[in-house]
Amino acid sequence: MDISLSHSHMANFIAFAFVCTISLAFGTAKSQSNVTRGSSLKPTGATTSWLSPSGLFAFGFYPQTRGYAVGIYMAGIPERTVVWTASRDTLPFSSNATLRFTSDGKLSVEQTQGQHINIIDAGGASFASMQDSGNFVIYDSKGKRVLWQSFDHPTETLLAGQHLQPGQTMFSSASETDQSIGVFKLSMQTDGNLVLYPNRGTEDHAYWATGTYTAGPNVTLNLDSNGFLYLLQNSTFFINNLTQGGNATKDELYLMKFDVDGIFRLYYHNLTNMGSNGSAIWALSPNKCIGPGLCGINAYCLSMNDNARCQCVPGFEVVNLERWSLGCLRKETVESCNIQNAGTTIHMTNLDNVRWEDAAYIIPKAPTQEECSSACLEDCNCEAALFNGQECKLQRFPLRYVEVTDSESSVGLIKVYTSTLNNGTNPTNKSIRVKKVGQKDIMIIGASLISFAVLVLLFSGVIMYRAQVWAYKKISENLSVQLFEDTGPRAFSYAALEKITNGFEEELGRGSFGIVYKGIIESSMRQVAVKRLKEELAQEGEREFQTEMKVIGRTHHRNLTTLLGYCCEGPERLLVFEYMTQGSLADILFAATESKPKPCWMQRIRMAVDIAHGILYLHEECENPIIHCDIKPQNILMDEYGCAKISDFGLAKLLEHDQTKTSTLIRGTRGYVAPEWHKGLPITVKVDVYSFGIVLFNILCCRRNVDDNLPDSEAILQDWVYECYAADELLKLVDYDEDVEKSRLEQMVKIGLWCVQEEPSLRPSIKRVVLMLEGTVQIPTPPNPTSFLSVV
Repeated sequence: MDISLSHSHMANFIAFAFVCTISLAFGTAKSQSNVTRGSSLKPTGATTSWLSPSGLFAFGFYPQTRGYAVGIYMAGIPERTVVWTASRDTLPFSSNATLRFTSDGKLSVEQTQGQHINIIDAGGASFASMQDSGNFVIYDSKGKRVLWQSFDHPTETLLAGQHLQPGQTMFSSASETDQSIGVFKLSMQTDGNLVLYPNRGTEDHAYWATGTYTAGPNVTLNLDSNGFLYLLQNSTFFINNLTQGGNATKDELYLMKFDVDGIFRLYYHNLTNMGSNGSAIWALSPNKCIGPGLCGINAYCLSMNDNARCQCVPGFEVVNLERWSLGCLRKETVESCNIQNAGTTIHMTNLDNVRWEDAAYIIPKAPTQEECSSACLEDCNCEAALFNGQECKLQRFPLRYVEVTDSESSVGLIKVYTSTLNNGTNPTNKSIRVKKVGQKDIMIIGASLISFAVLVLLFSGVIMYRAQVWAYKKISENLSVQLFEDTGPRAFSYAALEKITNGFEEELGRGSFGIVYKGIIESSMRQVAVKRLKEELAQEGEREFQTEMKVIGRTHHRNLTTLLGYCCEGPERLLVFEYMTQGSLADILFAATESKPKPCWMQRIRMAVDIAHGILYLHEECENPIIHCDIKPQNILMDEYGCAKISDFGLAKLLEHDQTKTSTLIRGTRGYVAPEWHKGLPITVKVDVYSFGIVLFNILCCRRNVDDNLPDSEAILQDWVYECYAADELLKLVDYDEDVEKSRLEQMVKIGLWCVQEEPSLRPSIKRVVLMLEGTVQIPTPPNPTSFLSVV
């Protein structure tokens, strides 16, 4: 809502705003409650906050999703209204945390594991004050100089008398109950333009602006106690007002809040009725779907009955119903994108009147919608296409900033995979006319039917028995060449595997467990990988080996390689796996060439998430939990779609029967092995978490964990990563010309640093690692991985 003012009214308005601000300043100087050094707060108990003199505002702990936050909120109303939050990138804090106003003038949160997070570092502060204006102020020893105040650092709310300064940015919250940084940002640019963006977007993604880009510099966004929200230059010249305001009394309070949906609103609170909640009296836009990316990737927003409703694009399902900003993932995946893929149909589904971020990798000549659909179907890299009536643009997933509006004429064409198994149609009901018959006739007919049924059953039994005998003989004759994954791994003879691999001719690679050869099953022309175990690993008893193979064969997950068969014949022990066309993660990361460049940033993030999901399945979700003991890039294989799959996951379990072998043979790989191996400590699932942390650094930096060709300061990858993190120089870890989001890079590095803590108890579980990777939990600041040991 824009309201123009005459020059006389404008002058009166500025004078009135000035008087209100001065009055507010004097009023708050008188109304304050001092907090001295040495004071502390806990999330629970008698003292959880420091109140302002009137009790209107409080500074301290308040509950939020999965823990607690520290900030300023309005006290005494039914729904706590948060107006400022500290350290939003480190939330949440645990119930055992303690907030201290330290002797050296810092506000610090102590976690249970001895971690200290400085939320405010005023330097030499003597006391603090929670004021009735909602401003938390820290003073010097004489109480005359303000060292720090919350009004200078707005988070998602502006209170009366508060300003958003040039160059400052406000961020929406992740949800109504989670004040960590969310999807949108409001930027007061130095050119005088107030602009709304998606948090990770650029200028091209701005979805609202005041258009005052010629008014700068020194333009601020201001809110006065009368409910006026306006732009002012040099604290004097009125630029633009956003709200009309009112005639506030001492019993009324206005605040501007940048809400979760990316819209900032003006709220009104009646302080005489503290039992009522605030109400929104003005909003930037009535369209609650105005913010691009509100529903996350591969999803779009629909405005229905004054509400925003998120919807996945066809063939996808939401990741988390409580946090739509995490977007949607495919319902179905396939081993091959070939249209003739068994058990799956692939087709294109229309999404009318749609647009999304243009990230087309190819624009084929397809002048019609049908030709555009065919072009995407025939391209394994294509996941969606956008056809505007003349031009066809092919694109990979994810789709960002999807928007469906009546004003768009483009058609979105989404590739959808649908399983055809157990998907038959219901039989058609038919009318049957029954002829009236006598009781004798019924008995004769019944006896005849029973006799016929008995004959059919006998005949079927003979056929089934002969078929089983024939099938058994056929399988024996073909030496278990036919594989049926749904019945588990099959036993092969050594001669059969020798034939499949053409005499073990083509070697795919060597590892700590044995040599891998490429093979082809002639009957199905399916490629397989045959691993021939080393002699010292092939000494398990035949019964134990076959039993373990059956157990491992029932371990199925999209991020684990599938065990198809095995051979246990004499001294020979061989395993048959699905063949992975892209080789190992090591091949992709460390052997990039001009013709086969390293994967892009988003592909690498997906690889890390895939690997973590695979380890999570091994540790917590499969029938028999497995500790891998040798997570490294060479043991992570990539399929043709870039999906990462963990291999060799059953071999550590295979050696569990003999613990002497476990300790002598499974030592991991240099640079990836957890420190407890060398200390004789018990081996737990945390060894895999440590190895994952090193692999995560490999993925982020596309380099080996130990490289003697680099300077000493960079030779050991994990040490170099921590040095770059501590120096806030994370971009050194990636190519300068690479399109990397620094905030996402920092998150990934922090996760890796937690994983490689030398003290196993400090490492998170792999389940928590997955949650951190997916952005559903906050990532606290990690300590130096070796700091715990240095203290001990």
